[in-house]
Amino acid sequence: MISIKCIGCGAEYPVNEIIYNCEMCGDLLEVQVDEKALKKKIETEEWRLRPISVWKYKEFLPVFDETKIVTLREGGTPLYRCDRLGKELGIKNLYVKNEGANPTGSFKDRGMTVGVSKALELGVKAVVCASTGNTSASLAAYAAKAGLPCIVLIPAGKIALGKLAQAMMYGAVAVGVRGNFDVALQMAVNASKRVGLYLLNSINPFRIEGQKTAAFEVCDQLEWQVPDRVVLPVGNAGNITAYWKGFKELKALGLIEKMPKMVGVQAAGASPIAKAFAANNATIEPVKDPETVATAIRIGNPVNWKRALNALKESNGTALTVTDDEIIKLQKLLARKEGIFIEPASAAGIAGLKKLIENGEVDVDETIVCVATGHGLKDPEAAVRACEGIIEIEPSLEALEKVVKS
Repeated sequence: MISIKCIGCGAEYPVNEIIYNCEMCGDLLEVQVDEKALKKKIETEEWRLRPISVWKYKEFLPVFDETKIVTLREGGTPLYRCDRLGKELGIKNLYVKNEGANPTGSFKDRGMTVGVSKALELGVKAVVCASTGNTSASLAAYAAKAGLPCIVLIPAGKIALGKLAQAMMYGAVAVGVRGNFDVALQMAVNASKRVGLYLLNSINPFRIEGQKTAAFEVCDQLEWQVPDRVVLPVGNAGNITAYWKGFKELKALGLIEKMPKMVGVQAAGASPIAKAFAANNATIEPVKDPETVATAIRIGNPVNWKRALNALKESNGTALTVTDDEIIKLQKLLARKEGIFIEPASAAGIAGLKKLIENGEVDVDETIVCVATGHGLKDPEAAVRACEGIIEIEPSLEALEKVVKS
């Protein structure tokens, strides 16, 4: 039987119960797959022949009524081999998993297709989330597809314009909270309890289930070979949690033979997990006023910190921080070497990889996958600020010739 289990005390709950935290100890919950039943389901090769997408792996997902599936054809995002960037950084086998190619332009769509599908299966009437941007855009889109009213709580004045425009265009009620993401999230949690809204932040265990399919895809696209390292930007830490859960499930089912090292990269101004890992602390110290150009990871008190630290330690991985300047430099470098335009938070992971290489912590022959979590058009203002200005000329070939020669 599939169940929901507390990561702290081990208490179990029915998979169709609306619950976000353990009623016994208050810790986070995680969906437990039935490995024996799942092995029987995937004994045939039929599932391998499906087009790559989140729902290619439907046997691994806790949605049981296929008529309730809400999909915008998410997943199946490109895994680019980046030889020019790899040469620049000094490694031979570098890949970038471009999650910005999802329907709303970020990895959040993986969790939302499962989360909103489960919401319909559970019979909920409205959904809510707190967001620095990508979550609100994604939930608004999937709620619109499902016909569910949607409320998004965002830090007032601290959300990238591209993401806010998406949420509003999809018809969500956007509420600006005078405070940071952590304040908005607490309000969303309270609203789910008092007003009956269904919460779809990554505290919801079904979100993680959708996001773990990215780990399946990485192995699938590498012909079931496992990279040596997977490098991700870390904010609320749901994504690194989901990837590790996905790899563990594949290993338990005998679909892969080894596990990758997980690398979590945080912005220097919002780095409670990286600091706790460096100090070998069992808990984090929240950052009261997180600040970084990478708005998607501008989170000071990530709810998934415990699972993220577990993933880093279990995988023999590491965590580190990068500055805003390092983030912007790698955002531009990836675009100019490989033609991939990502938002600043996505570039944090690649900036972290660069630092590891410079410190001699990465072997030149390793196969490394960097996860680019969101499209560059999510935050066009940051991109414009980072680049050279427009050169204005008179409408003459002579004027253009001067520019070309310069």
